[in-house]
Amino acid sequence: MKPVRIVIFAKAPQPGFAKTRLIPALGSQGAADLARRMLIRTLEVALAAEVGPVELCVTPCVLNPVWQTLAIASEVHNAVHWSDQGNGALGVRLARAAKRVIESGESILLIGSDCPELDVAELQQAAYALQHTDAALFPTADGGYALLGLNHFHPSLFEGMAWSTDTVAFETLCRFGHLGWSVQSHSMLHDIDEHADLKWLPKDWQEDHHVQSEVGSGDQPDQHLCFTCG
Repeated sequence: MKPVRIVIFAKAPQPGFAKTRLIPALGSQGAADLARRMLIRTLEVALAAEVGPVELCVTPCVLNPVWQTLAIASEVHNAVHWSDQGNGALGVRLARAAKRVIESGESILLIGSDCPELDVAELQQAAYALQHTDAALFPTADGGYALLGLNHFHPSLFEGMAWSTDTVAFETLCRFGHLGWSVQSHSMLHDIDEHADLKWLPKDWQEDHHVQSEVGSGDQPDQHLCFTCG
């Protein structure tokens, strides 16, 4: 079987740049601090899964000084392969990364950095699924997905996708069907994009980031895709 590479798509966790829709709830610095915590956790989980190499695909580019101030432990920083997302819309950037990895002879697990529920077990499940199917997918409650696993590349999986809507996961599954690919769709997860999503953070994180109790179970998150990392 082909080796599996985890590719994490991430924005630099800078105030006013990352998780901007959480600013009304957490403030600009608070939103950036949460983005940094989620990114570091994602890196640690990806490495702990031990399914293959881990790549951090970033914007702005790797040479930007912001990445020198991320406060990642040196052993984590050195264990990760770094790459640039490059220019273009989200679909263009995702397609570029997927095509590059798959054409190099590896399978790929594409993930974002804002889904604390995506843990070691989920990554290992997806990697195992790719031993038997063409693709794997973990959908999110807002209609997007937290993980897309692929053994093959096809541009139709990324072109003309209405990314920030609740149709992304369903449309991706439909496109798998049109390609005749087998896919294993896993249980639904929750990503953290809006104020109402904060209730899905671990309880100790909610306390650390001063999440207000008004974020209740009756709130409904706005439609969004995990990978935009906004």
